[in-house]
Amino acid sequence: MNLFPMRSPSYGVVSGFVQQAAALYLIFAGILGPIGALAADKPVKIVVLGDSLSAGYGLNVQDAFPSKLAVALKAKGHAVELVNAGVSGDTATGGLDRFDWSVPADADALILELGANDALRGVAPDVTRAALDKILTKAGERKIPVLIAGMKSPPNMGPDYVAKFDGIFPELAQKHNALLYPFFLDGVAADSKLNQRDGMHPTAEGVDVIVKNILPKVEELIAQVKAN
Repeated sequence: MNLFPMRSPSYGVVSGFVQQAAALYLIFAGILGPIGALAADKPVKIVVLGDSLSAGYGLNVQDAFPSKLAVALKAKGHAVELVNAGVSGDTATGGLDRFDWSVPADADALILELGANDALRGVAPDVTRAALDKILTKAGERKIPVLIAGMKSPPNMGPDYVAKFDGIFPELAQKHNALLYPFFLDGVAADSKLNQRDGMHPTAEGVDVIVKNILPKVEELIAQVKAN
């Protein structure tokens, strides 16, 4: 598109246009330069939609997963804003019910950490799958990149339940083209030194392990946001 068309083959007119174009370029460059810099520095807003594992049950606010993840990302030079949308006791269906108001319109990315309570309560895997599927569909409609923080069923639920439940997360990640971190509690589950007295919720040190392990996947999530 020619913003500065030549009127006639006259050196005087062309020269005048060139001078005007140069002047306008300098003006726009001066304005757009700072705006571009501000856009580049805009923090990536990541919402963590989850249950007590992300809400920080039994921990100080600064020791909850979203808080520690924000610190780790900033230490690596990422401009981020983490929103803790974790609710203790929440199931996948509960997360779906509150998605619209828990994930604000200006969210850039989503970490989906739900399912642990479904497994503990023996919720039918098809119910959990359907709820998570709808959450991912809603995120897709808003073009929000998602990192699924997977969960595993306790072995005492039986092999059939375990197979159906554990398969939910990789299958949905493939269906919705979402990033997948297979097991949110990897390296922490069943370790008494990294869990609170209930044996289920991580200590502050346990959260440190989770953050360290999941960090590369979160950086992939941020890269997706910037690529979009």
